[in-house]
Amino acid sequence: MDGEIRQNKATKEWVIMAPARGDRLHDFRRAERERPPLPSYDPKCPFCPGNEDRLLAVHQEWPGDGACPWQTRVVPNRFPVLTPGGSTFRQNRGIYVSMRGHGHHEVIIESPRHDDDIITMSPVDVATLIETYHQRYVHWSQDERNVLILIFRNHGPRAGASLAHPHSQLITTGMVPRYVRWRELEAQRYFDEWGRCLYCDILAFEARDRRRVILENPSFLAFIPFAADVPFEAWVMPKRHQPDFGQVTTVEKDDLARALHVLLTRLARKLNDPAYNYVFNSSSRLANALQNHWYVRIRPRLTTRAGFEIGTGIRINPSLPEADAAYLTMDGGDGGTPSSR
Repeated sequence: MDGEIRQNKATKEWVIMAPARGDRLHDFRRAERERPPLPSYDPKCPFCPGNEDRLLAVHQEWPGDGACPWQTRVVPNRFPVLTPGGSTFRQNRGIYVSMRGHGHHEVIIESPRHDDDIITMSPVDVATLIETYHQRYVHWSQDERNVLILIFRNHGPRAGASLAHPHSQLITTGMVPRYVRWRELEAQRYFDEWGRCLYCDILAFEARDRRRVILENPSFLAFIPFAADVPFEAWVMPKRHQPDFGQVTTVEKDDLARALHVLLTRLARKLNDPAYNYVFNSSSRLANALQNHWYVRIRPRLTTRAGFEIGTGIRINPSLPEADAAYLTMDGGDGGTPSSR
């Protein structure tokens, strides 16, 4: 099968689609080894109940209703990449510029059970996790020094998870990284030219085209992007235009919880529980509300960048987005509305 080069409309980056490299689905299913079962409690794990002496502090807890007094917990990261004692003031060092590392770094413990995961949680528990995300996002939004708030989850060692206990992280920064600013500027340029939100247009096109749609509910559409960087990359995007995750409604939070639960369950079942990262791409404080549109980006870790990709910055995706979407929606039956083809 011939490949093609596709452009990511959100960044203008090119991605080479190379399905001729072989039928990769079977390779992807073998990509992760079966992990040994985890205990429900690990006496050495700092996130398990009863091991609070291993935590620096507890910022917030969502109350439990059974043997454990909490459902989710928010704690400071013991090894933060940024700290609130820093400053956003830029300093000159000869021809170079630097600043002290101002920011915040939290861990969101998703469950008291060491062996839990989003795909094994109940929909109510996942909704509690999304509510915790939202409360922490709103909390840190009130500090104007936090120009960017990033919520993310690393699943599996290959994705950067250093502890097995289910957890997510939140980091705030006092500057906008170039990668984020570039994405926001492209959206601004599109709005200046067409007077419309780029992401709303992408959303509308994918909803009509249906070939890459993998899940839909009243508030969200999930699809494989046209120029996906990696196999089975997925975007979960709110149908209502909203630049900032902080603006999400109660109904939308419940729908997001259901969408993530269904989508991550499909990935685990069909790809043998791959390592993945998901990131909440939300508006920075410097972005214009008219052109930005937040969404969750899920990137399975099924391939490794090699020499050509490192040398050119162009990703090579050995799988076609349309084929990935068809594979993920095959024999759905898990509560999500798949694509109509």
